Amino acid sequence: MIHFFLNDNTRVLALQTETALTEDRSEALSWLFNNAKKIDPSDAFLKGWFIGPRREMVTPWSTVAVEICENMNIHGIVRMEAFFPAQQDSVYDPMLQEMVHGLDEQVFQTGRVPEPVREIDDIAAYNLSEGLALNPEEVDYLEQLSKKLDRPLTDSEIFGFSQVNSEHCRHKIFNGTFVLNGEKQPYTLFEMIRNTSRMNPNRIVSAYKDNCAFIEGPRDHVFFIPQYPHKPGLFHTQKHDTVISLKAETHNFPTTVEPFNGAATGSGGEIRDRIAGGKASFPIAGTAVYMTSYPRLKGGLQRSEGRSWMYHTPEDILTKASDGASDFGNKFGQPLICGSLLCFEHIEGVHRFGYDKVIMLAGGVGYARREDALKEKPQQGDKMVLLGGDNYRIGMGGGAVSSVATGEFGNAIELNAV
Repeated sequence: MIHFFLNDNTRVLALQTETALTEDRSEALSWLFNNAKKIDPSDAFLKGWFIGPRREMVTPWSTVAVEICENMNIHGIVRMEAFFPAQQDSVYDPMLQEMVHGLDEQVFQTGRVPEPVREIDDIAAYNLSEGLALNPEEVDYLEQLSKKLDRPLTDSEIFGFSQVNSEHCRHKIFNGTFVLNGEKQPYTLFEMIRNTSRMNPNRIVSAYKDNCAFIEGPRDHVFFIPQYPHKPGLFHTQKHDTVISLKAETHNFPTTVEPFNGAATGSGGEIRDRIAGGKASFPIAGTAVYMTSYPRLKGGLQRSEGRSWMYHTPEDILTKASDGASDFGNKFGQPLICGSLLCFEHIEGVHRFGYDKVIMLAGGVGYARREDALKEKPQQGDKMVLLGGDNYRIGMGGGAVSSVATGEFGNAIELNAV
């Protein structure tokens, strides 16, 4: 069911619920929404133009708002979004928002149904049409696999292979064998990096094998924790040896295409990885690094000649990306405490160099109990549980699209990947 609350004719809150709202729940929501008035779906005010979130994408604001309602014992709310009155020609961000003419019971309906599984006969053509960035050797491998299985591969099988085998995920260049002047080199690039910690392990507890790295932390650290994890009780103290988590994650391509959410999910990704480090870990503070071409700020250091940007100007990227990275951290209670910025452009003859594809590096530190720093090894017979929700293409196609030059696939596929 869909319910609408109106805030002083400046904002409409649309709620999707599993059941009808009782009078006491409606009063509680009205108070929560700063005395917003519950209005009937047939109200004339709802017949105009509104700007709101894309119906396919549940916003982080909705997730937080629904959780607040759950904590107030207002159960059964599925989604909650804010819509703002607008004119038909009002400016909005098509990446995140859409213009809606009239709010009704279909406000969250996409009209989309899952597509049937497709069998792919021409893998090379599918690779090009979907922007999967498979090289000829990989296409040949999949064609031979299809013959071995004596059946066509499905679209999901090819799509999944393109992501897990992408440069983004497998680091094929970093893990690849190098031959220089006809001689095979003793180390791959990744092995050279790992060799640093092998030669100087110092206080390293875990590195290059988990979602984040751990070094030794304070011993006999005092934890202030609840007595029971599942019911009310007193708090007490416990002493544990600890480890300090360290993590950095780049989000260059997404931040170039959609700065706010690209940087936000970069920050969120490294928070996720530090939480997933070992058996359980805690995030504490975040950092962010940006490298762009000159932003051409008024009165600042700049190049005089004009530039054409594929997606956003450096000034827009720096403003929106900084807001996005901080915003995601704030939602998890993690402050973004420091960072750095490098702007660079250089002209050499007819060539122009610069960070037009932004470098966005999200980092952070946290801690865990020493006994939780290392994961157990899986054993035969263990059961696996996969957790997750709706997955947009950033979680899948982004691995392939970010592995090629920005602009190679055109805006349609690149925007879809973010």
